Amino acid sequence: MSIDLLAPVIALLYLAATGLQLLNIAQRQQQLDRRVVAIGTLALVGHSIIAWDGIFHGGEASFGFFKIAAMLFLVVNIACLLSLITRPLQNLLVVLFPLSALAVLVSTYAPDTDIAGSAPEGGLLAHIVSSILAYAVLTLAALQAMLVSLLDHQLRHRHTRGVVQVLPPLQLMERMLFELLWIGVVLLSASIATGMIFLDDMFAQQLVHKTTLTIAAWILFTVLLWGHYQLGWRSQTAVRFTLVGFALLVLAFFGSKLVLELILA
Repeated sequence: MSIDLLAPVIALLYLAATGLQLLNIAQRQQQLDRRVVAIGTLALVGHSIIAWDGIFHGGEASFGFFKIAAMLFLVVNIACLLSLITRPLQNLLVVLFPLSALAVLVSTYAPDTDIAGSAPEGGLLAHIVSSILAYAVLTLAALQAMLVSLLDHQLRHRHTRGVVQVLPPLQLMERMLFELLWIGVVLLSASIATGMIFLDDMFAQQLVHKTTLTIAAWILFTVLLWGHYQLGWRSQTAVRFTLVGFALLVLAFFGSKLVLELILA
């Protein structure tokens, strides 16, 4: 099956898994639905083919805006499904899967925004991989922070129905958030370190905004982790730090690519 025909099939699989998970939420089912995992895994297989073909094609590599977005959502979904082995993160899928369906379709049918070049190797490849993994895990952390904020708001106003009955206890939700933050910060540290070692100049004109914003996000996440373990920061404080840090990362990565490839092109 060609990529052009595979993309809509993958999008439909993602939407079908989303519909099943929404039905589980409506029925207040807290157990992981194996049908959602099975359909989602099948979609991921096709998604990986599309993402890989979009970036590495004909012996060259293209890191255009839409191609990288498709790869990022692939890694986010894999990280989320792997996390389901030990943590109840399945409600995040109702956001991730529809966005992944859109990313697959846009990556397949939108024009390429970057000039293909030789595939990265060695240290540069390590920088790219660690960057994508860091963004993926911190995307999960940002979505988890939104759920923590929602649950905390409901509990503060003594609402005991609806989302409170579907989500895990607030303490567990917060613990999962900080676990994701720890992993994300470690990966982001690796991304910054490999960039400093293997990139010619991280503060070159086209990279200075990305580098500055990424370091600022790393500082925010690090301060949050320190504040949590030393000063007991949690709930809304953790949510604000997480979302601001994630916004800086989005601006650093997608913001710079959006300007360079779609606006100034």
